[in-house]
Amino acid sequence: MKSLRSYSDEMLVRHYIAGREECLNILVERHRDKIFSYIHMHVRCHEEVEDIFQDVVIKVCLCLREGRYNESGKFVPWVIRIAHNLIVDRVRRNRQNRLVYGEDNPLELFVDNEELMDVSQENRIEEQQRMADLVSMLNLLPECQRRVIEMRHYADMSFREIAEETDVSINTALGRMRYGLNNLRRMIACSNRVCV
Repeated sequence: MKSLRSYSDEMLVRHYIAGREECLNILVERHRDKIFSYIHMHVRCHEEVEDIFQDVVIKVCLCLREGRYNESGKFVPWVIRIAHNLIVDRVRRNRQNRLVYGEDNPLELFVDNEELMDVSQENRIEEQQRMADLVSMLNLLPECQRRVIEMRHYADMSFREIAEETDVSINTALGRMRYGLNNLRRMIACSNRVCV
């Protein structure tokens, strides 16, 4: 009998869905370092990294049980995408729900809705303006460059997926990305010179 550890990711996924719980443990153990490293690149606090990693495992487990995984041979990129989404959710939640201790009672916690602090409100407005400027500049790019940037950064697609979607070679997709980013950098530099 073949050892479960020698099975491919896809075979382990199929066996897990069929009820063999130990297959998920093998998958997690096999890819733990890669997933953990990805989370650690974006989150510095070790406790937060551990929490997010556990959330990823739970989400993977739920998605597999609910049949929300398409067999495409891309288990690790799928898990990394889940990790990325959970990191983004955690950052948004931390920004929106900052805890502030009350002056009268240090144990009393308030949710900071960002309007309590002028600095946070100002930062939020500046960030919204930067995003609006970036979207405006993105719309000035040639459509082929803009589409590649949007697919890569907003849809989190790989360059192979972008190439297939746009019916070009991977090198062409990479080139469009590079030209698009260079054009954006030039526009940002020009707008900074105008503002100064």
